[in-house]
Amino acid sequence: MSLRALSTAVTGMRAQQTNVDVIANNIANVNTNGFKKARARFEDLFYQQIRRAGGQALEGRVAPTGIEIGTGVRLAGTFRDFRPGSPFETQAPLDIFIDGEGFLQVKTFQDETGYTRDGSFGLDAEGNIVTKDGFLLEPNIQVDLTSAVAVQVSRDGVIETIDQNGVVSQVGQIELARFPNPGGLKAAGDNIFLETEASGPPTTGNPAQDGFGTTLGGFVEESNVDVVEELVSLIAAQRAFEVNSNSIKVADQMWQVANTLRQ
Repeated sequence: MSLRALSTAVTGMRAQQTNVDVIANNIANVNTNGFKKARARFEDLFYQQIRRAGGQALEGRVAPTGIEIGTGVRLAGTFRDFRPGSPFETQAPLDIFIDGEGFLQVKTFQDETGYTRDGSFGLDAEGNIVTKDGFLLEPNIQVDLTSAVAVQVSRDGVIETIDQNGVVSQVGQIELARFPNPGGLKAAGDNIFLETEASGPPTTGNPAQDGFGTTLGGFVEESNVDVVEELVSLIAAQRAFEVNSNSIKVADQMWQVANTLRQ
């Protein structure tokens, strides 16, 4: 019995260590634009069945319950919470906040299409709209730097420029993407997610149409991490780790008592 307790407690300590790692990453990204917090999910391991429910008990009677002893816990996956963060005003005209459903699309240096809720954009030397890491907005939108004196984003994703004479010109249309299962997206770093088989293929469309959110210029989306909630979860994980370590101590003490019985 003590040996089983030792191995079971080890799985619990490993699980809580993973839990702390996930929480620590959430806290580290509390000020990361568009960051979506994650949660570790666990499931119990297989059970050693001593007696099955409904099996024969004493005097031919049927046992109403079985006897099953679990062997611990394991990590089932990490769930990402895609609830939106709060808008933060930057007054930068090409910063884009999505009010509702959808991801902005960018072209990575590996020529992959990435998806992000981080709307921090600017212009490169050629007037292309790019992320802070230089990823091009997809589809690409270019601004004529020789004539435009101001750039603005409408709620339906239209990029407009204003020249020296006050003439407003439309230079491009932002497209948003959504997925059947956004939780299946792969986090690639740089505030970018990538499509996977689990996420399903993206559906694209214009903001403010077909259920997609609207766009708001001059704002970015903050992280959806709640620091107080994370600290509470961190304390709970620490206590669970300590309790599992106490299980190992108790099992060791039981073995010590068992060893003294032979003397």
